[in-house]
Amino acid sequence: MSVPSLRSAVPAVCALALLAGCSGGTGSPSGAPSSSPAAPVQVTGPAGDLQAAYQKVVKDVLPSVVQITTGQGLGSGVVYDGKGDIVTNAHVVGDARTFKVSLATGGDALGARLVASYPEQDLAVVRLENVPKGLKPAVLGDSSKVEVGQIVLAMGNPLGLSSSVTQGIVSAVGRTVSEGRGGGGTGATIANMVQTSAAINPGNSGGALVNLAGQVIGIPTLAAVDPELGEGAAPGIGFAIPAGTVGRIADQIVRSGRVTDSGRAALGITGRAIVGSDFAPAGVALVAVAPGGPADKAGLRPGDIVTRVGKAPVTTMQSLAETLAGLKPGDQTEVTYVRDGAEQTTTVTLGEM
Repeated sequence: MSVPSLRSAVPAVCALALLAGCSGGTGSPSGAPSSSPAAPVQVTGPAGDLQAAYQKVVKDVLPSVVQITTGQGLGSGVVYDGKGDIVTNAHVVGDARTFKVSLATGGDALGARLVASYPEQDLAVVRLENVPKGLKPAVLGDSSKVEVGQIVLAMGNPLGLSSSVTQGIVSAVGRTVSEGRGGGGTGATIANMVQTSAAINPGNSGGALVNLAGQVIGIPTLAAVDPELGEGAAPGIGFAIPAGTVGRIADQIVRSGRVTDSGRAALGITGRAIVGSDFAPAGVALVAVAPGGPADKAGLRPGDIVTRVGKAPVTTMQSLAETLAGLKPGDQTEVTYVRDGAEQTTTVTLGEM
């Protein structure tokens, strides 16, 4: 599935106009009695139980969600451990190496430095230079147990509005989504994303998608764009990188400063999309084949045109990336290709990106 990305780092200075009514002054209208503050409304029964659950999750998790500011904009992040490591999106950090991090609990902004960025999965880790007392790491949930219909809360800093919370449900799981490269996206193709109806806006990226058990099940990363609206986001269609992927990548970055095991399947080729006689996308032409790589071992060579991987048609580099995102290193798959005008098939044992 290809979804244009909505850049989720927003300008550090965000002007917001709030319509506060038509009165030109303050206080009560002339002759009207003044009113005292209303007492809090007590919600009882199942609605009260649900409200209490929401409030508990916000109280427990929001202190683990931070605001990350770079020279170009801002986004969100999640406290990963007690050592000051914070996981966020690669497109939030961009090319920056130093940052200001604001905690939801208040206080002065803290300095932080980049540990490593992994644009291929749109994830990054930054580390606080001085770790404050009481820093609260988030708890990552088991994203394999996420089900459609579960209630979720999205926490972050949309449009520069710090520590904001929106709610929705898990709309779908297992989505493969490709980011655009324009507007701040990394161009990554990410598998197994969680789709949610919770509002995801610029500035939410890198924050937390949380279940009612107070566990982070994903990192909000993308909002779909309605082609008819141009740059406008399609309401209620957002995507989060699953917690399983977040933990696997962040663990490697924290441990060794880089990703050593991507878990992503690869053919070991450099390719380019081609078009047919009707000018429609027609496949991926192999420009180079890595010596000793999966494609080379399967007999593929430069000039071959890949048109299918397994049962999935391949018409562009993006469709090839999306197909490979659903496979694992070591998987065997048939690759259909055209050589000298004749269609052929070979079996490839996939390598690792």
